Amino acid sequence: MTQARYYDLLVAGMVAVLLCSNLIGPAKVCSLDLPLLGLVSFGAGNLFFPISYIFGDVLTEVYGYARARRAIWAGFGALLFASFMTTVIVHLPPAANEPFNAVLQPALETAFGSTWRIVLASIAAYWVGDFVNSYVLARLKVVTAGRFLWVRTIGSTILGQAADSMLFYPIAFYGIWTHDALLAVMGFNLLFKIGIEVLFTPITYWVVARLKRAEGVDVFDRNTDFTPFSLKT
Repeated sequence: MTQARYYDLLVAGMVAVLLCSNLIGPAKVCSLDLPLLGLVSFGAGNLFFPISYIFGDVLTEVYGYARARRAIWAGFGALLFASFMTTVIVHLPPAANEPFNAVLQPALETAFGSTWRIVLASIAAYWVGDFVNSYVLARLKVVTAGRFLWVRTIGSTILGQAADSMLFYPIAFYGIWTHDALLAVMGFNLLFKIGIEVLFTPITYWVVARLKRAEGVDVFDRNTDFTPFSLKT
């Protein structure tokens, strides 16, 4: 594939959602009283983070695993830089002659001063979860001969998000939360993210169909090297 008119826009969208959900979302914990479930609490970023998986599904389905792999590494690099930048800004000494810093510095520490465990958990869970998602979708596309897109997107999301949750919450909160709390939050967030994938399935179908026609491509990863440690396309 030599021409990809919309690939860079999809990568930019995926990275934007990833950064926003990891930098803005974790600062706020929400509680909602839901039918049948009762009162549930979740990080606000979980409302939007699953959208990055939908971007990943579209990239893999249309452009193939190798191009999706480049997008995942782009997101990984962006997360590393964002974590480094926030750490530097939070720890830089505020100017004593600026009165507003007395309010701004504590706010920055609250919003962006995540512990090293949460930062490590976020980066590791994203990297593993996205690669699992992309790998499973690409493999299923070959197995199903390009049919049943909903099986590929939902199936890959179940495994990718499961890997994400099983890494993030134990790394970030093991020993801080009780075992019951860990399992409850992991279970709820996994079901919630899968639900978002199911809800967006009609949109995914529409976007994939339009992109395949516009780009003139429909990549099948029959002879692809699935190593995650490469940027080759």
